[in-house]
Amino acid sequence: MASTHRGAASRAKLPAGWETTGEDYEYIPLRLPPDVTRVTASMRLAIQAEFGGWELSRVRAYTDGSRRVLLRRRKTALNSPAGHTTEL
Repeated sequence: MASTHRGAASRAKLPAGWETTGEDYEYIPLRLPPDVTRVTASMRLAIQAEFGGWELSRVRAYTDGSRRVLLRRRKTALNSPAGHTTEL
């Protein structure tokens, strides 16, 4: 999930009203299938927050039990392609 960049959110079909055009953040959309329990979903998202710097931006639950999730994180020199540097 961490290798996906802001462009993926703009290509993915997002629910109406979900903005991903902020200059300060990069976004990643996720779909959680109906068989993923609430506890498992919470654990997955917590891991992404802990190790990838992602935070929960939006969640939409559907009647079939699936969920659409939008994660975001602040752009930094470390996670932006333009700020990619090589250390010696």
